[in-house]
Amino acid sequence: MCCRDRCIRCICCTFITLVLLFIVSSIIFWIIISPSNVKFHVTDASLTQFNLTNNNTLYYNFKVNVTMRNPNNNIVVYYRRIKAIAWYKDNDFGRVTLTPFDQGHKNTTVLQVLFEGQSLLKLRRQQLGEYKEETSVEVYNDMAVDFDFRIRAKFGKFKSSRFNPPIVQCRRLSVPLISKGKSSPPFSVRNCRVGRSFFVDRDAEPE
Repeated sequence: MCCRDRCIRCICCTFITLVLLFIVSSIIFWIIISPSNVKFHVTDASLTQFNLTNNNTLYYNFKVNVTMRNPNNNIVVYYRRIKAIAWYKDNDFGRVTLTPFDQGHKNTTVLQVLFEGQSLLKLRRQQLGEYKEETSVEVYNDMAVDFDFRIRAKFGKFKSSRFNPPIVQCRRLSVPLISKGKSSPPFSVRNCRVGRSFFVDRDAEPE
């Protein structure tokens, strides 16, 4: 009976040890591969046209440069869909689809986005007053650019399926209008909001 008890205790101790080793190794593995967010910055933005007519038609030419920094040592990001959306005072007015590309580890990529054309834009009374004030000084506030990605990620030798990371939001941009013969104020670099983790499928996150 004593021998049987010792065997049971030995089996239990072995099982508990294996469970603890699994938990510790899982934690260490996650710490090693735990991905850092891709970092986004708007480094330059300018307008050469931003004219809102009396019939609420906006004619625009809006250029944006964005740096994307993948700081991870062991992660490659495959951007398979890139949609950029331009906003003015919480009203979207332009959309552009960019060419897919791959971004290696410890890599910085520059996206150059051009929004050009015309769009229907209805501003509220207060927003219209702000637009007229900004037109007089040729600097437009509350501009924004969002990026909607669909990606794959390679963690070491493991490659994920395609998923949609959180929308990258580059908000509160003050964008100068470049006029011929006039000097424009410099653009201030702005950080973009990524969310809790760029490598989590936003469609799978609990609401």
